[in-house]
Amino acid sequence: MFVRKKKNPSGVISVQVIDKSTGKYVVKKTIGSSSDAMQVERLVNQAHEWIQSQTGQQAIDFKNYKQLTQTVLDQITEITISGVELLLGRIFDQIGFDQIESHLFKPLVLSRLESPSSKLKTTDYLAKYHSLYIDVESIYRYMDKLYNTQKEKVQQISYNHTKGILGGDIRMIFYDVTTLYFEIEKEDQLRKTGFSKDGKHQNPQIVLGLLVSVNGYPLAYDIFEGNKYEGDTMLPIIDAFKQKYGFDSLTIVADSGLISSRNIADLDKRGYKYILGARIKNQSGDIEKQICSLDLKDGESGIIWKDHHTALIINYSAKRGKKDLFNRERGLNRLEKQIVSGKLTKSNINKRGYNKYLKLEGKMNISIDREKFDADCKWDGLKGYQTNDKSLSKEEVIENYRHLWKIEKAFRISKHDLKIRPIYHRAQRRIEAHICLSFAAYKVYKELERQLYIKKATISAEKAIDIAKTIFSIKVGVVNSNQTIEKNIIINDEQRYLGQLINMF
Repeated sequence: MFVRKKKNPSGVISVQVIDKSTGKYVVKKTIGSSSDAMQVERLVNQAHEWIQSQTGQQAIDFKNYKQLTQTVLDQITEITISGVELLLGRIFDQIGFDQIESHLFKPLVLSRLESPSSKLKTTDYLAKYHSLYIDVESIYRYMDKLYNTQKEKVQQISYNHTKGILGGDIRMIFYDVTTLYFEIEKEDQLRKTGFSKDGKHQNPQIVLGLLVSVNGYPLAYDIFEGNKYEGDTMLPIIDAFKQKYGFDSLTIVADSGLISSRNIADLDKRGYKYILGARIKNQSGDIEKQICSLDLKDGESGIIWKDHHTALIINYSAKRGKKDLFNRERGLNRLEKQIVSGKLTKSNINKRGYNKYLKLEGKMNISIDREKFDADCKWDGLKGYQTNDKSLSKEEVIENYRHLWKIEKAFRISKHDLKIRPIYHRAQRRIEAHICLSFAAYKVYKELERQLYIKKATISAEKAIDIAKTIFSIKVGVVNSNQTIEKNIIINDEQRYLGQLINMF
């Protein structure tokens, strides 16, 4: 609103308060009229006072900078974290996740990267730091929708984006599993006790299988009952992936812990190529003799053909050899202490771990079988890889297998950075929806990591997110107006570096 002095045909000046907030001039109030100049000025002052009484606005002395600054600060109406949306929200959209039809999907995914917690705490965080007011029950309802109608589309979007950044080449895929335990006592149809990678064997758990591409970009996932053998999870996911995207051939890379003779036979039967970790100590006597006769130097590799289409590649590393010897000696020392303390019995003599070095002397005495310990030195430093892909050199087989550490990193990031557990849900549909949100969050994380690498950034993805969380936006009301101005606050070199690196502003 503003004050207008309108001269009438009679020469009298009317003092009016005018509002133009609607785009049209509207007379809000006529204060009075006079032909006397001094009276007109008094009417003008009254008009300004009336505006102040109606809007609560204060007169500003623009020469008093302290008062001016304080007035601006008093007009701040909102302070929110904007850096996360500027950094990760842009990547979220670039991947294509903005195709998911819900206003809840994006904040729920980004909150896994920014401040992962329970859904209830997430609603509090979004309200406090993003001015997003979401009812927790609406989140639960959306998670049901995500499970029923959108989780397949989320994986499709992730696949399409990964295929694009890899130039359409997804012929080699990497598979591994982890376990996610629940702090409950009773099992149900999904959450069952089993071998836990977290050492929580007494807790019901689920098994999570993850399929990634070269460089660890997530492609697909599935969850299984907690007592399911890890090796039985691989083929269902791979078969579904191959059928969904119409692959003629795929090369599967997996750790030896997932492999059995039945799995290998099934892979061959289905026409898959594979690179697998090999249990070289469990080979036949003839293969064992060939392995031990290779006489490899540090960094060298040899090939042994198990049959006409299956190769066993053996690599030797002096560094690995020192580590293997150290671990065996440490295990042996632990056994010796247990023998002295009398903690070992006949039941401990088995082939589990370093217990294989125990032997029974007479009927009661347990001792160390030194000959067996010394004989095992022939395996120190050796690592085996089994493959049926004849198109790859032994160096390419080893190099591709080494990419498996990236899927292990994916699980580590999911468990620690994204805090995929604890999972507070009981219903399977909610558990699967929670995993889907974490899958999408990890995809955003990997794309951020990729973009930072391309730009040769000196900061990690974790550091970039930490910096983004320190960038705030303020919304300030314009004095004597209904308008507001919004501005991102950049005050240090880290924030400026991130902004320039990702073109955030």
